[in-house]
Amino acid sequence: MKVVLCSLLVAALTHGVDAKLHNSAVCVTGRTSSPVGGTAWSVSYNWQKNYEIDVKATQCACDYYKQRNTGNNQWDKCEDCTFDGLQCNSAGWHIGGDEMEYYCSEKCGAQGSEAN
Repeated sequence: MKVVLCSLLVAALTHGVDAKLHNSAVCVTGRTSSPVGGTAWSVSYNWQKNYEIDVKATQCACDYYKQRNTGNNQWDKCEDCTFDGLQCNSAGWHIGGDEMEYYCSEKCGAQGSEAN
């Protein structure tokens, strides 16, 4: 029993980064959030996001991400990144959320990014 608990503890401590990886992402502008459903104390109370997809910025960010080569983690390279006219896609799930946010907002002039 001690071995199992020790193994679980070691696994939990050595897990490291919990990256949020995606296979598609877009750059957005005009992002807003608004409440939907129920009252503030209701279990059905929720928030919805509204935004416009910035196609030009998405293509820009996708091109930046395709050229990226910053290490050996899954999100450090995206050789399979392709722009399909609307979104940036990666069949190998190489798109990191933070990285796409950076390219969209800092390099390509969008407000931010959204991904699956």
